[in-house]
Amino acid sequence: MWKIGVVGFGNVSQGLLRILDKKAQTLKERYGFGCTVTAIADPVKGSVLNTSGLDIGGLLAEFDHKGDLKAHPHATDMGTIDIIRQSEADIVVEATITNLKTGEPGVTHIRTALEAGKHVVSTNKGPVSTSLPDLLEVARNHGVEYLFEGVVLSGTPAINLARDALAGCDISRVLGIVNGTTNYILTRMEEGMAYEEALAKAQELGYAEADPTGDVEGWDAAVKAQVLANVLMGKALRIEDVDKRGITGITSENIQAAKSRGNRIKLIAEVASTGSKVSAKVAPMELPLSHPLANIMDAVNALTFTTDHLGDVTIIGPGAGRVETGQALLTDILSIHRKRG
Repeated sequence: MWKIGVVGFGNVSQGLLRILDKKAQTLKERYGFGCTVTAIADPVKGSVLNTSGLDIGGLLAEFDHKGDLKAHPHATDMGTIDIIRQSEADIVVEATITNLKTGEPGVTHIRTALEAGKHVVSTNKGPVSTSLPDLLEVARNHGVEYLFEGVVLSGTPAINLARDALAGCDISRVLGIVNGTTNYILTRMEEGMAYEEALAKAQELGYAEADPTGDVEGWDAAVKAQVLANVLMGKALRIEDVDKRGITGITSENIQAAKSRGNRIKLIAEVASTGSKVSAKVAPMELPLSHPLANIMDAVNALTFTTDHLGDVTIIGPGAGRVETGQALLTDILSIHRKRG
């Protein structure tokens, strides 16, 4: 029976716990996997600790009713670092807010867990962007796993697809639509909306934040390109090494001009390996309608891997969502279970 500790109780962690609660019997029968959640650390929504195991269903019901866990019978004022160390968790789920400048507080949370001999699964892009080589070394030195499938395409397999299903292939290029917000905006613009109107609609639907800079100026896509370059092609690129241009300069006229040429504009993240050189960039590109990525519309993501054995392999799926990203965490947890269980 695995013990799991959760750091950050936002939508992603809630999505994971709902899956674990709903599918407990299925996971046991199908994979021989069983778990108990011993801790949740979230200074805003409330922290709880019970090393004997928490009632996930009851905890979720309380949270849905009250909006926090501060009155839970096992509520604690203990700090996050102490909770990580005292949770007795075998696996720590780190799903706190992304900080692309320093990676904190995620880096410290992950390092603390790894140094305590705990496996870590995470959807936090910040630590992967700023500190991946260091954190992987800490994991190796302590004989544990640090996995982060969800940082690229949420629950749609990207890293695991390349590492496992495409094992033995050389990947020379990856092209991807990795930001659903910008893809939604470009889709609406092709239908006739102006950029400002399409952005407002994306914000109304929750695809874009009140400050959409990270999406529309290409930062989110750039860090995903950086991760793909570092993980799949073994280069320690910094976010500053990614040539980045977003969609704020794209006009309705640009969209229609591309359409008249039989093309469609997409914000594309590209990683390419040429000899010993690896490059990564993000920019709007005109793709012919025959290209599989040209027909990815709305808030959907996709990646095309160019390989030596299989040619182009494209995967399409959701790149965000509570349950969808929770699935990424579950995938990594089950990977640890298969390797270490």
